[in-house]
Amino acid sequence: MILRSLNPEEYDRIIEVWERSGLPIKRFGRDSRENIEKQMRDDHLLFLGAFENDKLIGVVIVNHEGRKGWINRLAVLPEYQRRGVASKLVEYGENWLRERGIKIYAALIEDYNDRSKKLFKKLGYKFHDDIFYYSKRESDET
Repeated sequence: MILRSLNPEEYDRIIEVWERSGLPIKRFGRDSRENIEKQMRDDHLLFLGAFENDKLIGVVIVNHEGRKGWINRLAVLPEYQRRGVASKLVEYGENWLRERGIKIYAALIEDYNDRSKKLFKKLGYKFHDDIFYYSKRESDET
């Protein structure tokens, strides 16, 4: 397995991994080709892919705002799950953040996603039942 940064030409492959993994896609908002390409130019974001024989099998977006790092949109094709791909993507993302001086890593996981909760617990992430997540969105696509 090879891990490397993704580029805008791989947009369709990224979307395929997200779709086949069951992640919701905001095609007319934050996940549009235009927005993903813009995000890929941001030095605070890393679009990371896991490849096997040139096939994109896993994706994660890692970003930070200078104080805390975030593991986002972690997805692995169903036929490659439970092989350590997600763990390797997270580990690489943490190292990328560490190289930038970031020492706190976080992930937001929806309550129904037991597999992700189990993975992050296994990777040493602590669950905080005293934190509440609020968001304000300009549209359903953001």
